[in-house]
Amino acid sequence: MQRLNKDSGYLLHVDKRYKELLKEIKFRLQKAQLRAAIAVNRELIQFYWEVGKLIVERQTQAQWGDKLFDNLAKDLSHSFPDTKGFSKTNLKNMRLFATHYPASEFGQALPDQLTWTHHVVLLQQVALEDLAKKQWYAIQTVENGWSYRQLREQILAGLYDRQSKKSLKTTNFNEKLPSPTSELAQEMIKEPYKFHFLTVGEDAHEKEVHSGLVGHIKQFLMELGQGFALYGTKYSIHVSGKRFEIDLLMYNTKLHCYFVIEIKRGDFHPQHTGQLNFYLSAIDEQLKMPEDGPTIGLLLCEKKDRVIAEYALRRVDSPMSISEYQLSKALPAKLTKILPTTDEIEAELNEYSKEIDKTEDDNEKD
Repeated sequence: MQRLNKDSGYLLHVDKRYKELLKEIKFRLQKAQLRAAIAVNRELIQFYWEVGKLIVERQTQAQWGDKLFDNLAKDLSHSFPDTKGFSKTNLKNMRLFATHYPASEFGQALPDQLTWTHHVVLLQQVALEDLAKKQWYAIQTVENGWSYRQLREQILAGLYDRQSKKSLKTTNFNEKLPSPTSELAQEMIKEPYKFHFLTVGEDAHEKEVHSGLVGHIKQFLMELGQGFALYGTKYSIHVSGKRFEIDLLMYNTKLHCYFVIEIKRGDFHPQHTGQLNFYLSAIDEQLKMPEDGPTIGLLLCEKKDRVIAEYALRRVDSPMSISEYQLSKALPAKLTKILPTTDEIEAELNEYSKEIDKTEDDNEKD
């Protein structure tokens, strides 16, 4: 083994064992930092719950009204000028937090990784008694790495109802996929998919919807759900010397398989499953590797008759789902001239937010 002296220390940078040591130290430091951040976050949320519980108890006993929050915000901010979080709005959120979880059961029910802002979104957007829905959104937030804004968008879009109610879904996953892959794939499917970020007319063709989805790929991938990555659009396959095009080819890193997505305007027709089944067979033959799972098909149409769709899936060899999608309605030309633009609305909201923040800052300084 080569000996190192003070002039040859640079050799450490190319030594394999040194690199492994450095990598291990970095990994352990990151884990320690994450544990510390989670611990601090947990303590902060526990503190907010305790403050909220005190407010609930004392306000009930003394029959104080909303003026209590004005006084507390002013006095606490004066006593702790370097500590944020004592605004009137946040104190009300603490009270609401303690009301939703009267016995501090949030510690067992929800992941520790949720920030206070995530908790506030759940408090404001999900009913007090619906703990199961809160838990579902909390787990999805951690698994998907949603910001609080993304969490709010998913709640407002009704993701829980669209993804968790299996009775609304039309698939053959139970028959064509092994367990637990079939259950996981079933959970991923939504009914319906909401493409409200697209504004196309009622007479738009399939290629216009396709172009719109590709043009808004970030929103589209978020609507599809966890683990989806775009592999190709208008993906070409060749069978017996003839060329065919797949609307969208995806790969799902959670299921480790390809997804073939076909988009149809109007009603579902049984022949659509035959075309999709053909594409799935071609991808399995030409692209799928031994370590990949069976390729899954997702047929998106504007409207389906569930009975016809279920009949169409009975003799299909490949795993497949038939789901509806919704587009936003294009506004009439007369209204578009009257209504403000998106930029104008956002500018107005930003100004409003600044006014609210300034008001709260002034209150805290008084």
